[in-house]
Amino acid sequence: DPATNLPTAPTRADNMSSFGGRDACVRLWELEFVADDAIPYNDLARAEVPAAGLCSATGGDPRRSARYRELLEPNGWGDELRAVLRADSHAWASVTLFRDEGAPPFADDEAELVAGLSQPLAEAVRDHARPAPADQAQRGPGLLVFDPNGELTSMNDDAFAWLDALAGDLGGDVRFGVRLPMIAVSTLMRARSQGTARARMRTHAGRWLVCHASCLRGADDTALVIEHAKASEIAPIITEAYELSPREQHVTQIVARGLGTADIAAALHVSAHTVRDHVKAIFDKVGVSSRGELVAKLFAEHYAPVHLGDETRN
Repeated sequence: DPATNLPTAPTRADNMSSFGGRDACVRLWELEFVADDAIPYNDLARAEVPAAGLCSATGGDPRRSARYRELLEPNGWGDELRAVLRADSHAWASVTLFRDEGAPPFADDEAELVAGLSQPLAEAVRDHARPAPADQAQRGPGLLVFDPNGELTSMNDDAFAWLDALAGDLGGDVRFGVRLPMIAVSTLMRARSQGTARARMRTHAGRWLVCHASCLRGADDTALVIEHAKASEIAPIITEAYELSPREQHVTQIVARGLGTADIAAALHVSAHTVRDHVKAIFDKVGVSSRGELVAKLFAEHYAPVHLGDETRN
């Protein structure tokens, strides 16, 4: 996600059958957000050269990295080359290459070669998105159109799928054999009185969606759109839940982008001491002790479906 540098799309892995499956992937992202490890993606997203090898970054001692000790070494890998695909200063994807144990570590010229591919590959990701299966993560916007009496007159297939995925009380008797969640009904009603309206909601699997409605020009109909929420859209509701002040919410979102104290102070035109005070207050309210934990708790834990054991939390 260019707004937060958080991973949002499926990961493709080649020649990694021994990696350890879902548990290893979960641990990988835990280390990324919580641990103070070498070459995190956030740093690469802002680095002059958006690619680096683990051996090079650790001075030839990759065991200094928790990621190496827990994930690479047990799988027989001796080095890792990470790169962020960046276009117009925004990160759109990341690439990680592994080298077998015993092979020479990635050299600086190899990192420079991969870094040289960063922008064209990022532009390809940004400009040429491939069609994806219509699941919750990749499904397109659901569109519903209502007449002046509030009756549903048409809807697309994505709208059917989104409504099926939504949790909560249902209401609003409509056609086509579907019922709208009450939050969608209230959004529609507010749009009819104010012209536009917007609200956030969650699916049965805990995934955040955004619902927005507006009156159509040249007609008395109202359009309601349901689609996957961006991290920037759900960040305010999550930070508000922890009773962060507006200034603390702003600082939190800047921290999520990976900026350091000096950069935050410059962006907000305040002293570094003031920034540290804000960060300390945020840590106390959220119950964390590091910036990595803060990002993980406020964003990563809410960005994907939440599971408890074998059951999904509503």
